Amino acid sequence: MSNTLDLTKELISRKSVTPEDAGCQQLIAERLSKIGFKIENLQYGEVKNLWATIGNSGPLFVFLGHTDVVPTGPIENWESDPFVATEKGNLLVGRGTADMKSSVAAFITSIEAFLEDQPTLTGRIGVLLTSDEEGPAIDGVTKVIDYLEEKNEKITWCLVGEPTSDKSLGDVIKIGRRGSVSAKINIIGTQGHVAYPERANNPIHSFAAPLSELSQLIWKDETGEFQDSALQISNINAGTGATNVIPGNLILDLNVRYSPSTSVEMIQTDIESIIKKYNIDYEIHWDIGGKPFLTLEKELIDAIGESIHEITGSSPKCTTNGGTSDGRFVAPTGAQVVELGPGNASIHKVNESVKIEDLENLFKIYKKILSKLLTTD
Repeated sequence: MSNTLDLTKELISRKSVTPEDAGCQQLIAERLSKIGFKIENLQYGEVKNLWATIGNSGPLFVFLGHTDVVPTGPIENWESDPFVATEKGNLLVGRGTADMKSSVAAFITSIEAFLEDQPTLTGRIGVLLTSDEEGPAIDGVTKVIDYLEEKNEKITWCLVGEPTSDKSLGDVIKIGRRGSVSAKINIIGTQGHVAYPERANNPIHSFAAPLSELSQLIWKDETGEFQDSALQISNINAGTGATNVIPGNLILDLNVRYSPSTSVEMIQTDIESIIKKYNIDYEIHWDIGGKPFLTLEKELIDAIGESIHEITGSSPKCTTNGGTSDGRFVAPTGAQVVELGPGNASIHKVNESVKIEDLENLFKIYKKILSKLLTTD
């Protein structure tokens, strides 16, 4: 049994459903302190964050991950206890196996093995963990980055352990992510009796035309690395539940996942200009979930790609698709940010799992990345 598999199992046994950490970070801190890391426990609200560093000078390489997991759903739907890591054939099953306790385990075992082989560094190593990635993400990495900025601590390279792999380990890495902007719109009408529409103002009717226009909004990507940005309506609600009442308002939720070619201001202007064109009375609340990022510098990308090839024999595809990650908080500081982790086919699902052989290979890949960036030839 490998050290990475052992540590993954131990982490899975801790019921760290957001924002709980359940002792995961303490376990990690104890292991890192034994090999010389400086440990800082940063708690904001209910959220625990760990910032651990080793080294005195030079570029800073950071492993970024999270110890929290999503809820299991009905436990009876699982084939085994989701918080008992269970080996089933070539798979390790349990909540958080892929997202992302196996990556966190590989972070630590790769650092331990690397420092044992190479006690002299040409830079520094950091580990940043949060228990607020699967939740609101307001007291996690974003707060730690603010803290580091105040200390003038600059991250050079950041490897996020999100599960990026598709068919085989390391076949896909993420070199960027789209940003996210949401809006909740309240279309204000006048409630009344359906038999007397002239005495009311039906917001469903008045918003039909602008709704059609909004649903067709697309912002073109000019980078060549992202999908075009399309507005998506996620929720719409109106009415009292009675069939003879014209509603007084309509509530609509929308979201745009946008590329660096598009700005929040551009999205806001385009959306509101459509609504205003129809002289509709409305209120709107905006929520900026995160900015887009794109790593174009080749230093980190090449180190990761070469390491994957040396362990698996294949070369990764660089993509930017999918949702958001905590990398969005690190990239604006100027750091190179790339995501690499295990397979993502089962994340957030019942019977979440990873291939057991991938744990050892992920450890080997991470160790090689450290060697390429933090040692001299």
